[in-house]
Amino acid sequence: MIHPHLPTTESVVGAIRVIADEHRLEVEVTHDIGADRTSRRTSAGAFTVLDPDGSLPHEAYVELGGSPSVTVRVYPEDDAHITVDGVQFDDVPRDHVPAFLRSLYGGLAHVKGRVFPPGWWLVVPLPGDETYKELVPMGALIPWMSARVRSRKN
Repeated sequence: MIHPHLPTTESVVGAIRVIADEHRLEVEVTHDIGADRTSRRTSAGAFTVLDPDGSLPHEAYVELGGSPSVTVRVYPEDDAHITVDGVQFDDVPRDHVPAFLRSLYGGLAHVKGRVFPPGWWLVVPLPGDETYKELVPMGALIPWMSARVRSRKN
């Protein structure tokens, strides 16, 4: 499936706000604008605001209220980092963020377990055969995740 293109950090934040409104979630957004403020620009000199190509990088950190606990860090490089109750999904394309959140809040996300190798994985399926799957840290299977456990496989 082709996801709608979100060309800017602000467009992703706007899409997240729409989803939060639909699910009646509180949203808190922190913006970091400028090469000296964004997290991936550690080599930027003091008071260096623009990138070498003349662009102004814009990064946002979004906290969504409710259960599960969700944070989204949108990077200027067209990707995002999503954390769901301590489970980290790195390098999610920014165009996939709204579909990821809709799947999460729409009840499609689930937890799968395996006996060997032992562990639990948080699985977030997106429309069009795309799935994000990350290992749940030991002892981090909180009530929200426990309610979404599907059968264990060997």
